[in-house]
Amino acid sequence: MTDAGATRAEDEHGGRGGVRTALTGLTTRGRSFLAAGVAAAVCAYILGQAELLRVGLLLAVLPLVCAAVLHRTRHRVTGSRRLSPARVPAGSEARVHLRMDNVSRLPTGLLMLQDRVPYVLGPRPRFVLDRVEPGGRREVSYRVRSDLRGRYPLGPLQLRLTDPFGMCELTRSFSTYDTLTVVPRVEPLPPVRLGGEAKGYGDGRHRSLALAGEDDVIPRGYRHGDDLRRVHWRSTARYGELMVRREEQPQRARCTVLLDTRALAYRGAGPDSAFEWAVSGAASVLVHMLERGFSVRLLTDTGSCVPGEGSDGFAGSGQESADAAGLLMDTLAVIDHSQGAGLSRAYDVLRGGNEGLLVAFLGDLDEAQATMVAKMRQRSGGAAAFVLDSEAWNREAADAPGGPADRAEERLRMLRDAGWAAVGVPRGASLEETWRHADQARTGVGAPGRAGFATTSAPDPGASGTGGPGKAGAAGAGGGPSV
Repeated sequence: MTDAGATRAEDEHGGRGGVRTALTGLTTRGRSFLAAGVAAAVCAYILGQAELLRVGLLLAVLPLVCAAVLHRTRHRVTGSRRLSPARVPAGSEARVHLRMDNVSRLPTGLLMLQDRVPYVLGPRPRFVLDRVEPGGRREVSYRVRSDLRGRYPLGPLQLRLTDPFGMCELTRSFSTYDTLTVVPRVEPLPPVRLGGEAKGYGDGRHRSLALAGEDDVIPRGYRHGDDLRRVHWRSTARYGELMVRREEQPQRARCTVLLDTRALAYRGAGPDSAFEWAVSGAASVLVHMLERGFSVRLLTDTGSCVPGEGSDGFAGSGQESADAAGLLMDTLAVIDHSQGAGLSRAYDVLRGGNEGLLVAFLGDLDEAQATMVAKMRQRSGGAAAFVLDSEAWNREAADAPGGPADRAEERLRMLRDAGWAAVGVPRGASLEETWRHADQARTGVGAPGRAGFATTSAPDPGASGTGGPGKAGAAGAGGGPSV
């Protein structure tokens, strides 16, 4: 964040530009003086007035001398910038601290400090710094705020030098800049019973073998100190020596958050658009699951996974939850629409194994895509879908038979029949209330239907734990651990 000696380097570069570089820094006052001096000198020559010629020369020489003196000024200063914090949710403020140090043996003159910021963060900050003594420093700060997520460069810093008469003004720039990351808003979510798995560690956890994979049931030979209660008698009889079961270790429950980023699935733009609601919802669910001990990953319609490292791309078990959350938030800060037409790539990733709890944020679905989403339920222990219908989001859904509202309800019905806890999301819906409605849709409890939520729900095939594609750990209605 510190750029020492950058101003001096710019001075030396400017020196090679000669008079032309100096003249480009003339202000309106300096240009006016120069023009007036030249005009007075011409008139004095024509009229033969020596006194007017002296006045003309004085007017013309003054801005040139100021430009030459200012151009040869050597200010050795260092600048630094500090962001507090460097990662901020959309709609929140961050403070930028600037510090200037005079590292030369001479005092500086009047300095005008300016920092470059994108227009979405607010107006460009400008500060006037008084004379800085040798070895002295000056500190200033300003605030930035953005309702749009993204990564925004701050800088480089610029020093504007001016002469006492205001004839010339030169700008010297530092070379470094910093980046402010604006992440999606995260809303706290209440614990609900969307899936059948327990929190990260608990009664409903998966278990894996300490020395082998989860499907490896081969016992090992008895070692001194092993608990005799773990003796595997069938293998002992088979091999003729004591064999014990391998030790088991808990494995965190998993959660995959599927975010539909297809451009054709959303309409509108801006902080209040359906796509931004989906991004904020995905961020909230990821943070919520990490806090409850789950191993999580973010999956998009393009088939890309975040973090993409570790066991099957899940985060939270092999690294600190804070680091995992930061990586996921940084990804969601810059995620944008894809040009894909379907969800087949995401389906190919999901059908590779048991994904635990699956939470999907989806845009408009046609019949083919709704059918593909319904198939995704087969490899998950629990599934919840939040469908943002563009017709209902941008305006009131048409009430005519066969209109957008009927088509959206048909898509939700297809997902519920496949075992999804599917909920339609209307404009302005609260994520917390929508999260609760997904639990009601899973258990069959009625929810307000006028606003786009389900009024009835098909029974979850995995709710009883006895059959259906979701039987792998799904909890019964009203029972099981919450997430």
